[in-house]
Amino acid sequence: MSYLTQTVTAARLDLAEVVRSRWLVFCVAVYGLLAAVLVLVGLRESTLLGFTGVGRVLLAFAHAVVVLLPLLALTATGLVVGRARDDGTLELLMGQPLRRSAWLAGVTVTRYVTLLAPLALLLVGMAVVASARGQLVPWGFVGRVVAVSAALLWAFVGIGIAISVMVRQQTRAITYVVVAWALAVALLDVGLIGLMLKWRLDPHAVLTLAALNPVQDARLALLAGLEPDLGTLGPVGTYLSTRIGQGSLYTLGVAWPAVLGTLAWLTALWSFRKGDVT
Repeated sequence: MSYLTQTVTAARLDLAEVVRSRWLVFCVAVYGLLAAVLVLVGLRESTLLGFTGVGRVLLAFAHAVVVLLPLLALTATGLVVGRARDDGTLELLMGQPLRRSAWLAGVTVTRYVTLLAPLALLLVGMAVVASARGQLVPWGFVGRVVAVSAALLWAFVGIGIAISVMVRQQTRAITYVVVAWALAVALLDVGLIGLMLKWRLDPHAVLTLAALNPVQDARLALLAGLEPDLGTLGPVGTYLSTRIGQGSLYTLGVAWPAVLGTLAWLTALWSFRKGDVT
């Protein structure tokens, strides 16, 4: 079989496992519940940071998504290789004419698409419903949310696959998954300000640390799409909007998570091809 055929076969096998484990149903339910709550609250007449209607819904949804997506991606991928080792599935598959890299690529594609497709469909559905109700829909921002979410998901899918490949014990893998998500969420605005106040760090060092966090980059890229001057972030937002600019923030919010996820996945691939599958 060709490499593409092997990858597709591995993806189909893993998709059957995802459907059987009801992970897809859980993912859709989480997205749907979050959207329903935000729509019920956001389409009222009250304002939030100057935004109303569908703009408020998308802004609130974006803030929730940048925290939720890393956790979903890590839990979907952080144990997949270890579980296949423990139940003997991996050893059985590797006894077939199936390359290790093809199996890992197929599993990665399945998990990534399973996470991204429901989110993209939900965002478009929310926009269509809002448009049917007479709301002015910022379609450009909807596309921005999909692009940034895709990059952020890829970053943590790559990290999750790397954890799953390189950490053999399931309990340790779970610990690494929780730590990776906690660090990404903790190093947002409040965490960085706390570090700066506690250790008197140089502001440029704090901004560099923030730029290395894909969750922070995604959040800024999304916020800049609705509020180019980033006034809700105070003086920091003014500095970022004037010195970096909306376009650069968007590029950073897409490019760095994509690069980080690719580096993590390539590291996992190298380790998986060289290591023992049992």
